[in-house]
Amino acid sequence: RKEVERLIKLFNTLAAESRDRFAAAAGLDRNMFRNILHCTFGMMDDMIMDRVFRAFDKDNDSCISVVEWVEGLSVFLRGTLEEKIKYCFEVYDLNGDGYISRDEMFHMLKNSLLKQPSEEDPDEGIKDLVEITLKKMDYDHDGKLSFLDFEKAVREENLLLEAFGPCLPDIK
Repeated sequence: RKEVERLIKLFNTLAAESRDRFAAAAGLDRNMFRNILHCTFGMMDDMIMDRVFRAFDKDNDSCISVVEWVEGLSVFLRGTLEEKIKYCFEVYDLNGDGYISRDEMFHMLKNSLLKQPSEEDPDEGIKDLVEITLKKMDYDHDGKLSFLDFEKAVREENLLLEAFGPCLPDIK
């Protein structure tokens, strides 16, 4: 209960700061939330931060309410493996169709991997990585990852939870 009360108090402080800066409605707007993800949790990838915002913003009103804040952070910081699998899949399913496609994997991996200046065509290496990932995780061999594929792969190897980019905070 004390943690929830602290989260609500923190939310109210951040929301007031957001209103002062942007004259926004009660809640956290996308920019404020991305700033929190960047400054507090060290997230750098714009695409992943946008997807985390969408995972928190359950009612799609472009504003994180206090309930969305507490429920989102509950999974984000203390979620069970099942909750984190569902959350990560939601973050990685860029178009919301229930699958992580080759194209979605490519875009996320391209954003999250460091570019080596000596590589002539880094996209080829990323395409190879997508194919390796599909061989490892695509259990029904349909060329894309369903939630069941993703869940099974993560249960067999927990490190695959954030296979397409860091979308959970560091344990610290």
